Amino acid sequence: MRSLAAACVVLGLTVAAQAQSPTTRIRGEVEKVEADTLTIKTVDSASAKVALAPGYAVGGVVKASVADIKKGGFIGVGARPQADGSLLAVQVFIFPEAMRGTGEGHRPWSVLPESTMTNATVAETVTRVDGANIVLSYPGGEQKVTITADANIIMAAPAQVSDLAAGAQVALTANRQPDGSLVTSRITIAKAGAQLPL
Repeated sequence: MRSLAAACVVLGLTVAAQAQSPTTRIRGEVEKVEADTLTIKTVDSASAKVALAPGYAVGGVVKASVADIKKGGFIGVGARPQADGSLLAVQVFIFPEAMRGTGEGHRPWSVLPESTMTNATVAETVTRVDGANIVLSYPGGEQKVTITADANIIMAAPAQVSDLAAGAQVALTANRQPDGSLVTSRITIAKAGAQLPL
């Protein structure tokens, strides 16, 4: 159940789910945890204070590799288009089996300019020394994706509230309140060796 909860946390970062209030994506290192508030030094060296909503969820991600992407597996790929019409993966999230079918399809990805998100089943894979080519299949279409060593490949892992401490690498989507303050209900922690999800 914890792995599923962790995946749900990541899914909130992977699948666009714009809700009731404006949202802000925050990635960086926890500087301080005080009661129900995090102070985060963001990747652009700014400082952000984020309140933790009651019942907030914590999940983790661990580093994975091309070898972990199996034919028949269900993955989410954030990518940029290439000249030949295929996609170049920027980020790959390997879903646990319990989340197969979540957000399935191909759509724009608001995280990066001119990028797409494809949540789909791996129909076939061709691995080589410097990466892999995969075909992702979803209802109504398929996409050919190239995965190189530069891609951030991650998978869900359990995390505890106690992992949310100074020095933790975190990514989250916060809702901006009418008074300008930020509140989040989901936090993803990058375990040792893993890059933060975009």
